[in-house]
Amino acid sequence: MTQASNQPLPLLGGLTVRQFLRDYWQQKPLLVRKAIPGFKSPISPEELAGLACDEEVVSRLVMERGGRTPWELRRGPFTEEDFLELPETHWTLLVSDVEKQAPDMAGLIEPFRFVPDWRIDDLMISYAPEHGTVGPHVDDYDVFLLQGLGRRRWQISTQPVDPDNFLPDVELRILDEFEAEQEWVLEPGDLLYLPPKVAHHGIALGPCMTYSIGFRAPLHSDMIGRYVDFLMEEADHELRYRDEGLAPQDNPGRIGADALDRIKDLIRSSLATGDDLIESWFGRYITEPKPGYVAEPEDDPYTLAELRRHLKDGGQLERNPGSRFAYIDHGQDSVTLFVDGQEFALGPALATLARVLCRERILDSRRLQAALGGDDAWALLLDLLNEGFLVIYEG
Repeated sequence: MTQASNQPLPLLGGLTVRQFLRDYWQQKPLLVRKAIPGFKSPISPEELAGLACDEEVVSRLVMERGGRTPWELRRGPFTEEDFLELPETHWTLLVSDVEKQAPDMAGLIEPFRFVPDWRIDDLMISYAPEHGTVGPHVDDYDVFLLQGLGRRRWQISTQPVDPDNFLPDVELRILDEFEAEQEWVLEPGDLLYLPPKVAHHGIALGPCMTYSIGFRAPLHSDMIGRYVDFLMEEADHELRYRDEGLAPQDNPGRIGADALDRIKDLIRSSLATGDDLIESWFGRYITEPKPGYVAEPEDDPYTLAELRRHLKDGGQLERNPGSRFAYIDHGQDSVTLFVDGQEFALGPALATLARVLCRERILDSRRLQAALGGDDAWALLLDLLNEGFLVIYEG
């Protein structure tokens, strides 16, 4: 559940969500001691290594020492032998999108949903023995670093990073020169928020696990390019340039003013799209699932009677951990629901259901009761279930 904006939160060191977003978000770091008091890592280093052996999981090993070259980057999937051959110190295992592979880990993202879901990228978990680090670096996105096991020393610098200040001939973008302005040692339950472009360097002080809740920051160039691609899909691909009434000109090498006017009008009219079209594109674009996490339809689809019985008997639905849900309000209880790049234009009868689906990760009959008044709502819920966007985990 999202947090009330005026309620002080231990997670934010007693700040309200409103205060944090106003004074810190994308502006300056925040360290919170005991942000989650008594926090115990819900996954062990061995379990994390097991995930890294799965070919569907994105995992990496950073070898500061003991590799073929300094700061060698290795990509998974790995094998048990790979881990047995590692040196005792100076390496780090990174596993991305953990909440999509282990749905019970999705609850760790829940407290951070005061930032809109479409901005949240993934939960990455790292493990490192003593001296393990990925080196001083900068990220282009916001991140919350939650200490899960052991102790890690974090050093940060808010000074601008020179674009040439990176180690040469290294695949990772590690800073060549780094001078810390502040330094802390984090213990389990401590939290460090870092806005984009703040240089930071974390070093394990013994066996150590860190949970990173990272956020999406789409490139302007990518969004513009993808929007143009979207417009191209909508364009009439049979139309060609025409110039009836072409006038003669003295030099055949000149591009004439009339031709340029036609081209300018074509480009301007093609790109001068309305707000509705931009909203439709963005909802689809920002909810596209990551490669490897595309929902798969049920082989044996549920019937409406089975779905009703499941909820009546106290069963739950859960959002597919790899799926992305979002909606846009259009007023007068009309909304557009977006799920994994698909668009559903919904009227007043289904608007409440769309909001519930986007707010709740786990849905039971109590949460759904007010939203499932009509047959259309049940039909939409059944469709989302059978398409794999919602799931039933059999106990």
